[in-house]
Amino acid sequence: MRVMAIDYGDARTGVAVSDAAGLLAGYTTVVHSRSPERTAEEIARIARERQAEELVMGFPRNMDGTEGPRAELYRSFAVLVEEKTGMPVRLWDERRTTIEAHQILHASGKKMKAHKTNVDAVAASLILEGYLAWRARNP
Repeated sequence: MRVMAIDYGDARTGVAVSDAAGLLAGYTTVVHSRSPERTAEEIARIARERQAEELVMGFPRNMDGTEGPRAELYRSFAVLVEEKTGMPVRLWDERRTTIEAHQILHASGKKMKAHKTNVDAVAASLILEGYLAWRARNP
């Protein structure tokens, strides 16, 4: 089952799609838009094009597990994505994914200016990998 992960952001939204078996992260891209409507439409297009069967979206939580200040914004965006794709969106704890994405890019030798173009796709990959690992442990 092909799974698509979303790292939603105000200006850039990372997207990662698993392989057909739903075991490994594969395709990644970044949607550049400040419009939630346009972003959701582009996610729906990618989901159709990449034949995604399940959607998971990073959800902001504080380090103590409580919902972060942007939680309601993300819930609203998840509803919009559900409307555009016709698929439910599973909200997934995204604590530290952006920090880890920056660390990965830094370790690979990327300069900080270059992080901006890739960090959202890497964060989406981390969300996807975490979800796929959880799913493998909880069939």
